[in-house]
Amino acid sequence: MVKHNNVVPNSHFHKNWQERVKTWFNQPARKQRRRRVRLQKARQIAPRPIAGPLRPVVRCPTFKYNTKVRAGRGFTLEELKAAGIPKRFAPTIGISVDYRRRNKSVEGLQLNVQRLKEYKSKLILFPRKMKKPKTGDSEPAALKMATQNKSAVMPIKHTVKREKARAITPKEKKHSVFAELRHARADLRLVGYRAKKAREAEEAAKEKK
Repeated sequence: MVKHNNVVPNSHFHKNWQERVKTWFNQPARKQRRRRVRLQKARQIAPRPIAGPLRPVVRCPTFKYNTKVRAGRGFTLEELKAAGIPKRFAPTIGISVDYRRRNKSVEGLQLNVQRLKEYKSKLILFPRKMKKPKTGDSEPAALKMATQNKSAVMPIKHTVKREKARAITPKEKKHSVFAELRHARADLRLVGYRAKKAREAEEAAKEKK
């Protein structure tokens, strides 16, 4: 006898499920194939880094995540100009370029410019023709020392500055952040109204004179 408020038994056992089973017997071979492709790609692009071009440090979007940094799509034209790197030349030496991104803060701009300058100082640039090196190419001694970078180029580390514990001051106890935010919102909302009132008061004062 069926008891309680449960699902009425209605099992479907007439499907030919043996024909619909998905198997993954090719998984070990796929693993080997992916490894072979990775090694082949590394040999083809050598001595360039395996992980790809240099990426900028950017802030994550939205209020929730903007305290964290991550790798961006590419460096802005302003950052490249400040670092003294032509925008057409940058992709040829392993620097990613993003024509759409804009710099919203001086701190972010300076951080990425410093990153580009550090990259330039460490860069070993091979000449296109070994017998005819051009200005800017690395010296033969540096070329012999060059090795292929197998990890990310200048990996980004998220550092957190933690404040030491201290006593709360009387001024901080009296201060209300909620009230300050309310005042700031009110000031922003009433900018036009207050400007209009001030203008009307000036006109009235002029008329009285």
